[in-house]
Amino acid sequence: MDVLIIGGGLAGLAAALDLAGRGHAVALAERRPYPFHRVCGEYVSNEVLPYLARLGADPAPLGVADIRRFELSSPAGRVLRSPLDLGGFGVSRYALDEFLYRRALAAGVQFYLPATVASVAFDAAAGRHAVALADGRTLAPRVVLGAYGKRANLDRQLDRPFFRQRSPYLGVKYHLRLPGHARDVIALHNFRDGYAGISAIEDGKLCFCYLTTRTNLKAHGGTISAMEKAVLHRNPHLRAIFHEAEFLYPQPEVINEISFAPKQPVEQHVLMCGDAAGLITPLCGNGMAMALHGGALASAAAHDFLIEKTSRTQMEAAYAGAWRAQFGARLRVGRAVQGLFGGPVLSEAVVGALAHWPGAVQALMRRTHGAPF
Repeated sequence: MDVLIIGGGLAGLAAALDLAGRGHAVALAERRPYPFHRVCGEYVSNEVLPYLARLGADPAPLGVADIRRFELSSPAGRVLRSPLDLGGFGVSRYALDEFLYRRALAAGVQFYLPATVASVAFDAAAGRHAVALADGRTLAPRVVLGAYGKRANLDRQLDRPFFRQRSPYLGVKYHLRLPGHARDVIALHNFRDGYAGISAIEDGKLCFCYLTTRTNLKAHGGTISAMEKAVLHRNPHLRAIFHEAEFLYPQPEVINEISFAPKQPVEQHVLMCGDAAGLITPLCGNGMAMALHGGALASAAAHDFLIEKTSRTQMEAAYAGAWRAQFGARLRVGRAVQGLFGGPVLSEAVVGALAHWPGAVQALMRRTHGAPF
């Protein structure tokens, strides 16, 4: 086996397609069988379209929504509006991940489903990794890509520093229908200690996803519905969504311990990509595109090593350098922007100021998004 990819989200699936297309023997281990829902804003910047086309995975057949405009509201309901220079598309992870999975299967990628990776160790003498699956199977790939998401027990096994730090954030996602909501708009609505995004996906549906804190949840009895009524409904735009929308499943998808702390792109000879390498704040709306681009960077570095163009040390250095050059500044800007929102007074002031300074809005978007690749 040339490459084992741990995690079958966007970064992992893109890398699997990419490396298989370059002629390598690729396997991917994912904890859940496809298709399944993930907590995600489900908006993708158009910067990824050339890459997806090269992979033979243009998403147009999925009936994606074409998104061209951006709206941002303050907790009291004041609204800022701006065009999206590059634009993006909306598609559920349920549909997109399944689509990429089917493409990867057709390309010859071997899937371990469902499978949990229990441990990864590098055998320097053999020049390979020793990977143990929870069911007792062992694998010996030449290269391992870590694409398993925001937080996993494997982070503990690899002793990654961020894993020892508690994160206050949790994410909640619904799919819904809301007559009259413009399908070319992605809207972000602020509330105390959080913000929510809503945008169109396939089949006339909308993705409604928000980030908040455990403190917000605990203050309202640990019940999501109670917190929504007490906190999110204070923003009139969010109140209208909850009152007027048809929610398409009874319980939301929820994820805890979302960490925006810096991470290393290479850990113990594992090339990390997607959220496992670093997570941009959802307010910036570019996590899905970054995951796909990270998969592309990891694939290019792994390919050069596998064809013996570079050594392992050179592969790791090249990937870490490329990852930091592409994403380092975006993550720093994202963390800074995150700090401007959540507090009602500051959020009102920022939205009010940006409404009169459209150039600043465009500049922030450019600093948190990339060019087509």
